[in-house]
Amino acid sequence: MRILALGLFFIFGFHINSYSQELFQEKPLFTHQNTLRGSITPEREWWDLTYYHLDIKINPEKESISGKNTIQYTVLKPYMVMQVDLQEPLKITKVIQNEKELHVRQDGNAHFITLVDEQEKGTIQIVDVYYEGIPQVAKRAPWDGGFTWAEDKNGIPFIATSCQGLGASVWWPNKDHMYDEVDSMLISVNVPKNLINVSNGRLRSTERQGDDTVTTHWFVSNPINNYGVNVNLGDYVHFSEVYEGEKGPLTMDYYVLRDNLVRAKNHFKEAPRMMKAFEHWFGPYPFYEDGYKLVEVPYLGMEHQSSVTYGNQFKNGYLGRDVSGSGWGLKFDFIIIHESAHEWFANNITYRDMADMWIHEGFTSYSENLFVDYYFGKEAASEYVIGVRKNIVNDIPIIGPYNVNKEGSGDMYYKGANMLHTLRQMVNDDEKWRDILRGLNKTFYHQTVTTEQIENYISEQSGMNLTAFFNQYLRDIRIPTLEYTIEDNELKYRWINIVENFDMPLKISIDDQEQWIYPNAKWKMIATEGKSLNVDPNFYVESTLLEE
Repeated sequence: MRILALGLFFIFGFHINSYSQELFQEKPLFTHQNTLRGSITPEREWWDLTYYHLDIKINPEKESISGKNTIQYTVLKPYMVMQVDLQEPLKITKVIQNEKELHVRQDGNAHFITLVDEQEKGTIQIVDVYYEGIPQVAKRAPWDGGFTWAEDKNGIPFIATSCQGLGASVWWPNKDHMYDEVDSMLISVNVPKNLINVSNGRLRSTERQGDDTVTTHWFVSNPINNYGVNVNLGDYVHFSEVYEGEKGPLTMDYYVLRDNLVRAKNHFKEAPRMMKAFEHWFGPYPFYEDGYKLVEVPYLGMEHQSSVTYGNQFKNGYLGRDVSGSGWGLKFDFIIIHESAHEWFANNITYRDMADMWIHEGFTSYSENLFVDYYFGKEAASEYVIGVRKNIVNDIPIIGPYNVNKEGSGDMYYKGANMLHTLRQMVNDDEKWRDILRGLNKTFYHQTVTTEQIENYISEQSGMNLTAFFNQYLRDIRIPTLEYTIEDNELKYRWINIVENFDMPLKISIDDQEQWIYPNAKWKMIATEGKSLNVDPNFYVESTLLEE
């Protein structure tokens, strides 16, 4: 079980509430299927996941999949209908509980299973869901998910799954909502004997079958979100090392195509450097029991838990390009750093609803800056994160609509990173800021969370009322703008383009003399003999000098 961590923080006599999206955008139209996919339906809420055994056969020649998922669950309250999700064109062929075949009613991608035996509160039950078919092909993995059926340059099948957003039910039947994560999972995959399958967790055993196939059994001992589960098939070779981390020895395993072994052994030296930096900033790697893996795939990469996938062509930057334009983005492999950081923010701390996807992507984009900070210094890190601002579009709010499986703006990446960088300036104490980041991963360890919880935790730990700050950057599309004049030995200033009660302090320089000012929506004045004002560029704001 990995259900939403309960308990909100109440601080300074206020409580950060949900902020109406209708203030900033027209309400989009959603379908019945969006609601079934994105909400905690009555057919989901009565049972709590405890264990999956996904047992499947993959046929590369036919590009097909078949098998079953054994779902173990605890009954939270008596109910007789269970929702399990599986996306077309895959088909559920039968469902069995206690040797009884059950009736299944399909409603699009949701399947409602009518149970026969009594579901008594507190009991542990098991249901087997059998399925088969030709799964959806990923059109543009990993952004549009499904199976990627490819070949390596030797003509050997090279296959992988990716499914964030679209949902893991695109390739296997499960309870496809983020609020409830399974406690542990066994992944058994049967493939042709010339291929190796790599999945999450640790390899328990490999069985050679009599039909020229092989079955691998991978066990995940930690809670895992559905989209974090993966299969990766190829002509893989393996090498490994042991990293001495904060919690002791951590196995780091690497699986790459045979022809890429030499390149990978050199290039993947980045992985322990990543681990060192992120254990410093975020705390211990969250899955020591399952180890860390980096697995080559035929698409760019994805944050599959303990099985991070990689397709960045063994280049620094993002496919050899610096997303920041600062030069610092070519000092590291973007995919190794970004996707691995998701082990802390996505796999350890996981959003409960896709509307809050910024919790994954904002913090993880910010992690790129922190990696640069750790190895190249604070000034370099600032140049990097300021450089990515050119990618921000401020089209719609970062937080999306709830209960319909819909994310907000893509600005969750770079605007999210710059929001956090701005917040670091406000905290104005780097050790305290580091404690907040590490504290998040300790407080919400292996939990699903809401934006509200993250906001309240940071507010409490920083000692600041950040209600308006988060409303501004997460729920509004305007950039706060300092409007000011300097004349007659007086600086006059205020914030414009802001939400109600926005009063973020700001570091400025007047004739190269640094100082803090405390603007809000009303004009304020201070005496000055200076002639020119510059805003600290580490704050994601704009400024306007009013001319006479």
